[in-house]
Amino acid sequence: MKQQSKRIALFPGSFDPITLGHQDIIERAAPLFDEIIIGIGINSNKNYRYSLEKRMEMIERTFADYNHINAKPYEGLTVNFAQTIGASFLIRGVRTTGDFEYERTISMMNHAMAPEVDSVFLISSAAYSALSSTVVREILKNNGDVKQFVPEAIHNLL
Repeated sequence: MKQQSKRIALFPGSFDPITLGHQDIIERAAPLFDEIIIGIGINSNKNYRYSLEKRMEMIERTFADYNHINAKPYEGLTVNFAQTIGASFLIRGVRTTGDFEYERTISMMNHAMAPEVDSVFLISSAAYSALSSTVVREILKNNGDVKQFVPEAIHNLL
């Protein structure tokens, strides 16, 4: 009988900032994998509200009670990073049919480049289907209160 290898999954994103939607997807994926790496993408063409260090801190605080969930920054293609860390799965949250079509296309391209890496889609919980980091950043930009949209562990970091 073949020994089962460790099930490592990558959940990529910018997490600028992490939201309750992200937290929900990761917590729902947690029992499915031996290890989840939250990959914080670095794109030099993007202007982030929060530094990489601050985004790492937000994620670490949010998942402090999970020994098998960690964050790592990366640059370049997500599928290449998945291969580098030994991840066989990419976790993607899907809120809308538009998200699904986009993620399906990316998944097919990733599969062509790395057939050993499978995409796993988790449908957003209804409570978070309209939530995005973009909306949270817009609220913050206009001095609004985002506490109902982000993990409690990071309230004092915003």
